[in-house]
Amino acid sequence: MSYGIRGGLLRRHRDFRLLWCGETAGKFGASVTGVAMPLVAVSILHVSTFEVGLLSAAAWAPWLIIGLPVGVWVDRLRRRPIMLAAAAVSVVLFASVPVTAWSGQLSIGLLLAVALLTGTAAVFFQTAYSAYLPSILEPDDQPEGNAKLHGSASAAQIAGLGSGGLIAQLAGAVNGMFANAATFLVSLLCLAGIRHREPRITRTEHRPTSLISEVREGLRLIAVDPWFRTFTLFGAASNLALMGYQSIQVDFLVRSVGLTPGTVGVLIAATSAGGVAGAFAARRVAHRIGTARAILLFELGLPVLGLLIPLTVGGAGILLFVTGGFSVSAGVVAGNIIKASFQQRYCPPDLLGRLTASTAFLSYGTIPIGALLGGALGTALSLRSAMAIMTAGVPLAALILLFSPIRRCRDLPTSRPATSNSKLPLDSDDEPALPRH
Repeated sequence: MSYGIRGGLLRRHRDFRLLWCGETAGKFGASVTGVAMPLVAVSILHVSTFEVGLLSAAAWAPWLIIGLPVGVWVDRLRRRPIMLAAAAVSVVLFASVPVTAWSGQLSIGLLLAVALLTGTAAVFFQTAYSAYLPSILEPDDQPEGNAKLHGSASAAQIAGLGSGGLIAQLAGAVNGMFANAATFLVSLLCLAGIRHREPRITRTEHRPTSLISEVREGLRLIAVDPWFRTFTLFGAASNLALMGYQSIQVDFLVRSVGLTPGTVGVLIAATSAGGVAGAFAARRVAHRIGTARAILLFELGLPVLGLLIPLTVGGAGILLFVTGGFSVSAGVVAGNIIKASFQQRYCPPDLLGRLTASTAFLSYGTIPIGALLGGALGTALSLRSAMAIMTAGVPLAALILLFSPIRRCRDLPTSRPATSNSKLPLDSDDEPALPRH
């Protein structure tokens, strides 16, 4: 795959510009919540380390519960209305947290419910968004579009994480939820302004297929394709480790390192700056050394520096946290950009929703497990020991990529070979699993 360096997509494509603004606003608000909600739990409700991990797990658990059927529904329905509904639900849910706090009814149970329900909305939004983007961009524009979206998301995370800590310190942690609700409202308005209208989804099969058979179709696509299989296994292992340390990093910085909420927000924002650097470098490095080699560099080489994170101490020692977190963020964002462009080109369009949901079910499904594992290790051992174990898992997960077909290639493929499109073994009541394209 070759990435030409082109510019001007935001200037010349109105619908993409609106999608970009809406997604960036949502990422900003989600980042505010990523700091504010754990700080509410720790500094106001005084919950345990395990309960902090449980809060992160609740936000990601919906991928395990409904991720697979959502992929089928997204392929059956228009994607934009799904995104609009998900954004509207998020506005209401996040605004309910400060309202409940003012009435004196705030509890860890309520925070868990909000995390679970907004996580459910995120499953619908992210699955629909991933399948919607290729419909408004030409294939040659997709790498640039992915880079801009991931880069702006990282920049929004920097601002959001810093703002989350600042809001928590100056006005109270619960007020961060209003900031998040407002940004989802901006996202809702931007999506509503997109002019592109998707055609009505029609079924071309001779008879309707069942939900279960279409779910199996998405899972079968991953099972038989070595590229999808490799990235999905890597994603599952990597997300387990990433969420394992990220779910307790606020707790670690407050309780073990002794930092204030405002400082915590600034530090986490500084590490997220790596995402901007990764987004800037992804296409350029991939163009120079090849997409497959770039994946190994970003996903294996840079995250090794994450081992510095558990060594963090006060004073100048906080630079260890920034260096490690910056490197991990840069590698993750750059790798995600390359993988997203590969997937959008390589996957048959009418299977993209199911592929997105199936890979998310398997790779995101380990995120709540990682959050629980981080919390459990932090309780059973210590926060510093838990951070050491989980950060070590990030580069170790990338060994899956090293011992895969990626190691032998300069570039990832841009289309599936004819043998990949051949009919797969069918169950007795199934239609052909992979239609030819």
